Amino acid sequence: MRVTEIRRYPVKSMLGELVPSSAAGPRGLDGDRLWAVRDTDGKFGSGKNTRRFRRMQGLFRFRAYASPSAPIVEMPDGRRFAADDPAGHSAISHELGRTVTLTPEAAVKHHDEGAVSLLTTASLRMMADLTGDPVEALRFRANLLISSDVLEDDWPGRLLRVGPATVLRVIRPLTRCVMIDMAQDDAPDRNDLLKTVAAHHDMTLGVVAEVVTPGPVTTGDACTWI
Repeated sequence: MRVTEIRRYPVKSMLGELVPSSAAGPRGLDGDRLWAVRDTDGKFGSGKNTRRFRRMQGLFRFRAYASPSAPIVEMPDGRRFAADDPAGHSAISHELGRTVTLTPEAAVKHHDEGAVSLLTTASLRMMADLTGDPVEALRFRANLLISSDVLEDDWPGRLLRVGPATVLRVIRPLTRCVMIDMAQDDAPDRNDLLKTVAAHHDMTLGVVAEVVTPGPVTTGDACTWI
């Protein structure tokens, strides 16, 4: 098994960036989901409604890039703002039709379920076979796409070494929401993916993991069980 893609999302629920490498630490990939869009009542924009999160349409129109002080957010028209720039907050609010701000993570992490999300190419092939159409990896917003001939169903509880030093402990399957059907980047709207995951894979696809031994992860890294 090898790492074939690394993606991070500096602002939760916005489009992110494909990167060649990243540091992985206790909270996940460096800068991943470190900021979020906050509504006036304090809930954060997401693809689902929970106690902390609110489903917020339109966030896939924005792309976030990691930056040392605050992420850079690219608007649909190409304008860019730092995530801590009030002018950017106003511009994003105008695009969304609701008053929002961007805020960094505080005591509670912005991650939905875990620090690092993993998906295998075997899962993508399964979804393509079940739906009859190719399925883009980016729909699942995994941090690491791993080439594998088998699904990740039996991974929870195991230790995975990524590259020469980094070690992840797989925790549990990753529950999916409607975001996997939504148009993002060049992937169009669909209405069959979540239904397929629900019908054939208990509403989960991919797994979440915690970082046991921090270190770098790089595209092409070998992934081995310990």
